[in-house]
Amino acid sequence: MQEKIREIFTLARPYLDTRDNEIHTLVAYSFALKLLDAEGGDEKVVLPAILLHDLGWKMVPEDLQLQAFGPGRNDKKINRIHEVEGSKKAREILEALNFDPVLIEKIVEIIIGHDSRAKALSLDDAIVKDSDKLWRFSEQALELDPKRFEIDAAVHAEWLKHQIEGWFFTVTAKRLAYEEQRLRALRYGVPKQEDCERRLS
Repeated sequence: MQEKIREIFTLARPYLDTRDNEIHTLVAYSFALKLLDAEGGDEKVVLPAILLHDLGWKMVPEDLQLQAFGPGRNDKKINRIHEVEGSKKAREILEALNFDPVLIEKIVEIIIGHDSRAKALSLDDAIVKDSDKLWRFSEQALELDPKRFEIDAAVHAEWLKHQIEGWFFTVTAKRLAYEEQRLRALRYGVPKQEDCERRLS
C-alpha cells in the first residue's frame, strides 16, 4: 500500500501548488492515519481520498478561492467546482495507476461531497471529513490561516474551540481537536473578550 500511496501523491502533487494545499494535504494525511488506527476504516479508501480530496482547487482561479472558504466566506458554487473537478482528476489519477475500480468509486464518492455533504456516508467518509477539518487546528494552519484571512490568531483559535462539537463525526477526531486547540491557545494566548464576541457573533 505504501508504494501505491507514493505513486498517488506523485501524480497529485502538481495540483496541490495552490492555496497551500500540499502542506494541508500532508497534515490531513497524518490525522487520517491516527483516525484509522483508532476508529478503523479502510486505508485503501481513506488514504487515497485524503491525498486527492482538494485537487479541484487547481481548477479555481486563485482570486476566487478565498470567496469559497474561511470565516464568513462560503460561496457554495465555487466550493462545489473544486469538489466536482477534483473528483474527476482523482478518478483520472487512480485509473492511470490501475487502482481497483470498486475502490475508485468509493473514493470518488467521498471526494465529490467532502465539503458540501453535511452527513457522512460511511466511516471512511467520516474519517476523511474529520481529517480535513482537523487540519484547521494544526500548528501549520494557525500559522497560515490568520494571515490569509486577516484575523487575530488567538481569536481564531478560540473560535475553533466552539466549532468542535458541530464539526466532527468521530470521537477520536473530537479528542484530537480539543488537544490541538489547547496547544494553539497556549501559544497564542487568551484573546480579549470584545474581540471574541465580534468573532463569535
